Amino acid sequence: MTRKTFAHGLMGWLIEPLATVFLVAFATTALAQPFYIPSGSMEPTLQIGDALVGTKFAYGYSRWSLPYGLGPASETRLMGKLPKRGDIVIFRLPRDTKTTLIKRVIGLPGDQVQMVHGRLVINGQLVPLEAAGSGKVEEADGYWHAIDKFTETLPGGVKHTIFKTRWDGPLDDTQLYVVPANHIFAMGDNRDNSSDSRVAPDDGGVGYVPVENLVARADVMLGSYDFLNAHGVKSWLGQFRLSRFLRPI
Repeated sequence: MTRKTFAHGLMGWLIEPLATVFLVAFATTALAQPFYIPSGSMEPTLQIGDALVGTKFAYGYSRWSLPYGLGPASETRLMGKLPKRGDIVIFRLPRDTKTTLIKRVIGLPGDQVQMVHGRLVINGQLVPLEAAGSGKVEEADGYWHAIDKFTETLPGGVKHTIFKTRWDGPLDDTQLYVVPANHIFAMGDNRDNSSDSRVAPDDGGVGYVPVENLVARADVMLGSYDFLNAHGVKSWLGQFRLSRFLRPI
């Protein structure tokens, strides 16, 4: 075998895995990325153990579109678009960018947001809320119990379901929040069990989310597995939630 033949064969052997790595990196950076739901703050929309795909080009690109946040900090995004109210967004926690969260967009720049007696008020208007029966919520220990369910209609017409158990909790009567430029206000659908933009960063919450910190929009459910109740080999298969496989969010 000549050196030329050996070099040609070596290049051919290297190109395929390198091309695969490049395509995977490009796809997860520019197109879409899988995410996993470890907590119940977005129940009933998202359940503990859900796996989903986030669309990364929906809002353009920032340094948090890249692995490990590589890239320069900027208040604007490349090909940037603002989310819409009602979008479910994946973002880096402003006070700890190693942490990734998922919440629903409630307020956009300039919006005034407040909770009054457990009801959401946006720009001075009480957001319509209708009783929708009851559902089941899963706690962090895997315990399921009944909870009241409501349909909320945001300005613009987006309807979504929330869980609510009380109307006099610590986050049911809040200050008036005015969303700054280049930020969003995000909340969990499990209203009494979500540390979100209603809670200041200094108090362990989220606060306003810079649009730079947006990573993706949650669009498609890949599947779901109730790992909290997978006790022993016999129960493993039964914890797959087949109804939640390959469905839009």
